[in-house]
Amino acid sequence: MDLPPRVMEVDDTLTLRAFAGEADLPELFRVIEESLEHLRPWLPWAGEHSLARTTRFLARRAELWASGEEYTYAIVVDGAIVGACGLFRRDENRDEAREIGYWLHPSATGRGVATRTARALAEQAFRLPGVDLVEIVHDAANLASGAVPARLGFIAYERRAFEPVAPMETGEDQVWRLTRDRSTADPAARAGRPGLAVGN
Repeated sequence: MDLPPRVMEVDDTLTLRAFAGEADLPELFRVIEESLEHLRPWLPWAGEHSLARTTRFLARRAELWASGEEYTYAIVVDGAIVGACGLFRRDENRDEAREIGYWLHPSATGRGVATRTARALAEQAFRLPGVDLVEIVHDAANLASGAVPARLGFIAYERRAFEPVAPMETGEDQVWRLTRDRSTADPAARAGRPGLAVGN
């Protein structure tokens, strides 16, 4: 199985690197703690945050990476973890598709970090054998999350109903899609110029 690189140097300040297990626990736990007010409205796992859960999260990274189910990275800016992101295989019957997810410490928002991160992950996804489709999914009311795929040339593909859990979730997800053909044919998508909508 072809695996993505464990470290991606996106630019002079931004690096995506595979989590280093227990060694990352103190810093990651602190970053989540400081971000809870920012994350809780939209991310169900933030409402169940604990040291034990973060420990379990890190302990599973190597196994999920090796299986190809999840490639999860620490988002590192100027040497410090400021969030997490990943490429996920959400449906075992859809080998051709991967989903991008990301979250940031509030101090890292509004600086293009999420956009640069998602661009790097999308480019990496299309290097995986057989992957022709990348999705970004977020609650329809979370306009800040929607800004990222819009900038990168993703298409607002459909809305899906789900059972809301987090406080601000509406029960409707917005699904954005980028195909391999569009990613290579659309100069705006490659350059990350403004696409269809809103902020990060």
